[in-house]
Amino acid sequence: MSVSEMFSEFIANLAISNAGTVSYRYGELTSALNKQFRDTESKTANTLQVGSFGRKTGIDGISDLDMLYIMPKSIWDDYKEGKQLKLLQDTKAAILKRYPNTNVRVDRLVGTVTYTDFHVEVQPVFEQEDQSYYYPDTKGDGSWKVTKPRKEMAAVSELDADKNYNLKRLCKMARAWKNKHGVGMGGLLIDTLAYNFLKSTTDYDDKSYLYYDWMSRDFFKYLSELPKQDYYAAPGSGQRVKVKKNFQAKAKKAYNLCLDATNAEKQKNVNAKWKKVYGRPFPAAKEEVAEAPVAKAAYTWKDTEQLIENQYPIDIRENLVIDCEVKQDGFRMHLLSSMLASRMPLLARKKLRFWVKEISVHKPYAILWKVLNRGEESRNRNCIRGQIVNDEGHLEKTEKTNFKGDHVVECYCVKNGVVVAKDRIHVPIATNQEDYE
Repeated sequence: MSVSEMFSEFIANLAISNAGTVSYRYGELTSALNKQFRDTESKTANTLQVGSFGRKTGIDGISDLDMLYIMPKSIWDDYKEGKQLKLLQDTKAAILKRYPNTNVRVDRLVGTVTYTDFHVEVQPVFEQEDQSYYYPDTKGDGSWKVTKPRKEMAAVSELDADKNYNLKRLCKMARAWKNKHGVGMGGLLIDTLAYNFLKSTTDYDDKSYLYYDWMSRDFFKYLSELPKQDYYAAPGSGQRVKVKKNFQAKAKKAYNLCLDATNAEKQKNVNAKWKKVYGRPFPAAKEEVAEAPVAKAAYTWKDTEQLIENQYPIDIRENLVIDCEVKQDGFRMHLLSSMLASRMPLLARKKLRFWVKEISVHKPYAILWKVLNRGEESRNRNCIRGQIVNDEGHLEKTEKTNFKGDHVVECYCVKNGVVVAKDRIHVPIATNQEDYE
């Protein structure tokens, strides 16, 4: 499989599979609001699909959708003086009047409508002459803020055309990366960084899929070298896009993985190396697909690993950090990260306590854990584990170091049926110092 074939198939795999359902829900909500505020049944008038779906940079599994409903100018006086909360409450009431069994709640800036595997944030707005919009902020005594999504969408589409339609594809690829590696970045931040990268270079002005391996490499190098800052200016609007968590370290890791993958271009394992960058959506080599059933039939152990992608949509947009402490009776406790940094081996017969150190997700949510044993000894013992289990309510999981191998512990945060944050720790267990080195 050539580079062009790999990345062309990769982009195809990222297509939103439920786009029809999403558009249908947008239409339902628009119709409900039009009926209430304009006494019409239109499913398309007076609305604007914004966010990643509107910019056409979202990927399969997208769960956080946004729409603006443009209110009639004639009722501005009804809300302009401190009636921001009332506007949101009236928006909620209009949706519930039409769809009384729908889950709708009022948040600070929007009305949130929750469906089975995604939610739509409906923002009632008043359009201004320059096509910007006033939207309600209910914090404190209430205020009106300005948003300029049309300018952002126009800027992204314009540069996409100027760059041989590489911008929106790069935005989608970056989303696959952040979902694979648990990078807590919002969609507009990803699109802004991809926009700035392609704006900074002419190297890919006339290139396409054949050069997406180099474009990936150069993009992650660009991200890894950006100075740490609190926000960026969105394309077109110039509005501030907040940085929730520094991304440079994970971008540097992705850059190194890209170097490894580009160096393996002519090798059979090149697809597997790109999967380490982009995860499951990146296509496997045709030979691997054909040989997989035969190889699995020859296993002498039971493959019990479960994949979170098979249980929930993945749409990483929040931060989750787990840590691990190592204990043994009669010895001082150590953090696993400190041990690895100081080249101290992690030996058998230790007690490990993994816990959620940081999480930016607002409750309620569910925490899930996965412990995967890897290496020859885990296979010989028929003990690879890998089942996904619920947290017992303490945001922690206790384990023991039983045998040698490069094991993995993963933690997932599920909110409204979607994995919105995740983290993992590698647990390299050695039998002695020489094994570790």
